[in-house]
Amino acid sequence: MSNTLAQIETRLTDALAPMSLHIDDESAQHAGHAGARDGGGHYRVDIVSAAFTGKNTVARHRLIYSALGDLMPRAIHALAIRASAPEEL
Repeated sequence: MSNTLAQIETRLTDALAPMSLHIDDESAQHAGHAGARDGGGHYRVDIVSAAFTGKNTVARHRLIYSALGDLMPRAIHALAIRASAPEEL
């Protein structure tokens, strides 16, 4: 597991206590892309957390971005997010 991937997992787990968390590092698929050349990775996050209950998509994404803080935009160049509340499954 890469250092950035581990940091993403730790920060999201600490901040949002997810019931489910899956993170894919898709950086290799973007080799040569401007962000990849600058060292930032491309990641896909699928997360289920009670913290998202009653919140719209924008609010959920803000919680995630807040948890990741300074990883954006240097270590993380692109982030695809699927954030669900448990009752939506």
